[in-house]
Amino acid sequence: MKTVNEIKSIVREKYGAIAAQNKSTVASCCTIAGCCGDSSSLMADSYNHLDGYVAEADLGLGCGLPTEYAAIEHGHVVIDLGSGAGNDAFIARRIVGESGKVIGIDFTEAMIHRARSNQEKLGFNNVEFRLGEIESIPITSNYADVVVSNCVLNLVPNKHIACSEIFRILKPGGHFCISDIVLTRELPESLKEIAEMYAGCVSGAIQESEYLRIIEEAGFQNVKIQKQKTISIPEDELVKYISADLVASLNIDASPIKSITVFAEKPAKDDRNCCEPNSSCC
Repeated sequence: MKTVNEIKSIVREKYGAIAAQNKSTVASCCTIAGCCGDSSSLMADSYNHLDGYVAEADLGLGCGLPTEYAAIEHGHVVIDLGSGAGNDAFIARRIVGESGKVIGIDFTEAMIHRARSNQEKLGFNNVEFRLGEIESIPITSNYADVVVSNCVLNLVPNKHIACSEIFRILKPGGHFCISDIVLTRELPESLKEIAEMYAGCVSGAIQESEYLRIIEEAGFQNVKIQKQKTISIPEDELVKYISADLVASLNIDASPIKSITVFAEKPAKDDRNCCEPNSSCC
């Protein structure tokens, strides 16, 4: 079992390397390409139809389109967690307009550098990128109208703290929209132990029911899944990592891996009075 620091080191190293590549050599964080070079994307959705799309900022690292379902409005303050090269942040920026603001958070310095480089080329003055971790988001409490994230929370070791941090930075009545990878049943331990697959989003995922429960326990309400799709990893790729028998058992019926886009709201009134950093219940 890897420690939290070991997991973070693996993910940081992986995404640091991705930040130095162009999209033609990066299919998705959530593909076998993320670990062995196959160029076929298994999980990423196309952004081409969304206003504000910047192809240079799209490294194909997502598993959904959270900005499309996030109910972002003109003038909103939006936080993008795991912002990468700026893809979702730039789309959100197009929606919030000049009176709004978008802040991208990423814990990989190379990604922050690439996002800032893209921002400078585009000349956007209401978008910024900050280095930081989702378990300790460098944002003031009750600051954001909307939080978005795309295929990132599954990589965070402590999802309880991550969800509590999202709750903390949202304004009362604010909401989040997150695309992520979840499981419908347990994966073999041997698959979970493959570091490359972890950095590719699969073995960092948890059961869908547990994922939704953690969100509710953080204090969110009106939790709903807006979109979902089954993810099937080709058997000829899986056998490179696990035995044929395990592959057969994994694919004996529907794939246990899903991409979901989840929406949830922070109550307009929070009577717990506990959502400051280091509080006992948030």
